[in-house]
Amino acid sequence: MKNDDIKIVYVLLDGVGDLPHPALNDLTPLEAAYTPNLDLLARNGAMGQVISVGKGIAPQSDIAVFNMLGYSFRDGGYVGRGVIESIGCNIDFREGDLALRGNFATVNDAGKITDRRAGRVISKEESRAVCKTLNENIRFSDKDASIVLEPTIAHRVVIRIRHNKVKLSDKITNTDPAYDKVDGMGIAKATSDDIYVQKSAAQEDTESARTAAKLVNEFTAQTLQLLKDHPVNRARVAAGKSPMNCILARDSGNRFPHVQPINEKYGVSMACIVDMPVEIGISKVLGMKMYEAGDINDYEEKGRVAAKSLEKVNAVYVHIKGPDEFGHDGDARGKKKNIEDIDRRFFGTLLKEAAGIKNFTVVVSGDHSTPCVKKGHSDDPIPLLISGSRIKQDGSARFTEGYAKKGSLGLLMGADVLGTAIRLLS
Repeated sequence: MKNDDIKIVYVLLDGVGDLPHPALNDLTPLEAAYTPNLDLLARNGAMGQVISVGKGIAPQSDIAVFNMLGYSFRDGGYVGRGVIESIGCNIDFREGDLALRGNFATVNDAGKITDRRAGRVISKEESRAVCKTLNENIRFSDKDASIVLEPTIAHRVVIRIRHNKVKLSDKITNTDPAYDKVDGMGIAKATSDDIYVQKSAAQEDTESARTAAKLVNEFTAQTLQLLKDHPVNRARVAAGKSPMNCILARDSGNRFPHVQPINEKYGVSMACIVDMPVEIGISKVLGMKMYEAGDINDYEEKGRVAAKSLEKVNAVYVHIKGPDEFGHDGDARGKKKNIEDIDRRFFGTLLKEAAGIKNFTVVVSGDHSTPCVKKGHSDDPIPLLISGSRIKQDGSARFTEGYAKKGSLGLLMGADVLGTAIRLLS
């Protein structure tokens, strides 16, 4: 088959991989869920497992998605999530600026973090009001430094620090204790319930790194002071919600990424359906056309647009956020129900709308596992399914971790998934 004849919908279910959970009679959410559409795809395809970034690495979504699209950054050249999210939300970012991903969080008077996501439920009005206060009132001791904060979705915020005379180094540590940084990549750390806001430290003996760490620490200190009695937080506490009285910063970056465009890499035309700033940033960096498909939970519209897009492109990457949220919350029943919702509304719509498309192929996996028992990203393998008329069936009956482990595709690295699917169809 020529690449022009390829028609792929490549679906990443964010954080879909999981482990057995007592609330589900020791089944995983995928095993416990009723998923007739995914199971139909499994019966007409082959399965395997994926390690998205590397063995022993519990990756963040940014580097995991890059890998699942074929970009491994094995040379250590990754620019950091802060830069990718800055690109995704159109912040004015220049080489030598410092960009970081932030979480609105809740801390007590001793600096102990009681909620890394400030209850997760944060309105756009609340985040905008808080960022407006910070943008207008943060004043660095160095008059040549300035800051811009841009709220994105829920507890997420992007931070950009600029110095008029010094190119800021990204070789600094996070203030978020739940994540480390290795070769520019954000890596989830095992944490206890007893965690505190960290001070950023320079990781190299340069003025650029020392200045960057100092500015981040001044930002943290002033944020704690400015948000301590903020009207938004008074209202949240009165309503029984967690105050958003701190911002945890991580994944610093100071330069633009330079990669081969995805269409050039695979010799196919590829578009995407994405919602989150990090995925939008990745799509811009890789040169993918983005299709609008409703809001983050409009699964039917995403299914319709994905099928329709194949009239114009060879492949469309669809990122569906849902399962990851429930994994972080430790809500196994909620994750099961969300998977059922995605199966019925997204995959049901996709299969109906794509009926009759010649050489139609569906690839389903995740960017990483987010086991409910761990309440965070893990290095556990992710199920992979490639389904279509040209794929040799391997006896898989359901899209689950168990069938993935036995599947004929074996164990793949994330960076090899899309290339493998295209080769199987060529």
